[in-house]
Amino acid sequence: MDATPIPVTHYRTAKIDGIDIFYREAGPADAPVVLLLHGFPTSSHMFRNLIPQLASRYHVIAPDYPGFGQSAAPDHKMFAYTFAHFADLMDGLLGKLDVKSYAMYVMDYGAPVGYRLALKHPERVSALIIQNGNAYEEGLKTFWDPIKAYWADGSPAHRKALEVLMKPETTKFQYTDGMSDVSRIDPDNILHDQTLLDRPGNMDIQLDLFHDYGSNVPLYPKFQAFFRDRKPPTLIVWGKNDFIFPADGAGPYLRDLPDAELHLIDTGHFALEDKADEMVPLIRSFLERKLPAT
Repeated sequence: MDATPIPVTHYRTAKIDGIDIFYREAGPADAPVVLLLHGFPTSSHMFRNLIPQLASRYHVIAPDYPGFGQSAAPDHKMFAYTFAHFADLMDGLLGKLDVKSYAMYVMDYGAPVGYRLALKHPERVSALIIQNGNAYEEGLKTFWDPIKAYWADGSPAHRKALEVLMKPETTKFQYTDGMSDVSRIDPDNILHDQTLLDRPGNMDIQLDLFHDYGSNVPLYPKFQAFFRDRKPPTLIVWGKNDFIFPADGAGPYLRDLPDAELHLIDTGHFALEDKADEMVPLIRSFLERKLPAT
C-alpha cells in the first residue's frame, strides 16, 4: 500500500491594503515557495491540478487578482485595475505570509505581474517557469491588433470593440483552440470562468485591464535586463498553438536566458488543461534540479 501523504490544499483570504485577496496554499510551511500567477480570464483555479503535484515538496501559493476568482472585485471607478497595482498587492500578500524567496510560475497576465514583482525584489526570485506569458514585442501578434488600437487612443469605440473578449464564445475559444485533444478539456472550466466574467461590473474591470496591459510593453526592456542580470534558472513550457500568445514570444527569451530549458508543447493557450501529463514531469524535474526541497 502506498503510504505517501496526499497534499491538502487550503483556501484562504487575506486583507491586503483593504482588499480581500483569495489564495490557495499547500505544502510544507518551511519548504521552498512556488508562486503560481494566473492568466485571463481564469484564476488560481487553473492550477488546481498542478498544486497537488508540487505540494509534497514545495510550499505552493496561488493567489487570485482583484476582479478574478474569489478575490474582491471593487467597482472600477473606486479601484485602480492596473498591473502595477496587482504587483503591489501580490507583494503585500507575500509580505504578510513572510515569504522572502520564491520560484514563479507565470502565465498570460501572470507574466507582467510576476516580472513587475521581480523588478521590485530581483533577489527574491529563485527560479522561473514561463507558460505562454510574454516579455517580448515579437509575441504580440494579430490577436493584439484591436487591443493596440485601444492603447493608442482609449476611445469608447475601441473599448466597445473589445467587449467580445469577455463573451462565452471567446472563453470557449481560449480553452479549445489549438488543443491537440479537446476531449481533455473539462467544459466546467469554461462555465466557471464565464460565470465570473458575467458578474455585474466585471466587463469594465476587464476593459480597464486590457487598456493598462499597454503599460507593460515599455517595461519589456527592464524585464529583459532582469533576465540577463539575474539569470534565474528558467523553464519555458509553451503551448505552441496559442493564438493569443504564440510561440513567437517563446524563443526570444533565449536571447537573455540562454540556459533556459525551452519546450514547445503541442497544445494551445491553457496548456495545463490539455497537456498536464507532459508538463508536470518537466516542471517537477526542473524544480528538483534547480530548487531542491529542504
